[in-house]
Amino acid sequence: QVQLVESGGGLVQPGGSLTLSCATSSSVRDIDPMGWYRRAPGEQREMVAQISPRSTNFGDFVKGRFTISREYGENEVRLRMDNLKPEDTAVYYCYAVIRGQEYWGQGTQVTVSS
Repeated sequence: QVQLVESGGGLVQPGGSLTLSCATSSSVRDIDPMGWYRRAPGEQREMVAQISPRSTNFGDFVKGRFTISREYGENEVRLRMDNLKPEDTAVYYCYAVIRGQEYWGQGTQVTVSS
């Protein structure tokens, strides 16, 4: 059973930064892509960022504020979020596609508020 373990959410002031991390067992193979979605209250889920060996993609709202990176040997993906805004408040979910099947983390809350 593949498990994705997330960490790094919390409360931050507008303009601040957070780094989210997500990892699964290093024995898991064929993960492509790996990334993050989010869901704000009353809103639909939206893609934040994803990374594969050949490319990275971001949601239009990111506008250069976030960076995604991946440690392939450790099967870990990190999302560095800078210049956070109140509208970034949401539950952030890690996901991984392994041989065509999707796996999801339980979610971590990010709250941007003064």
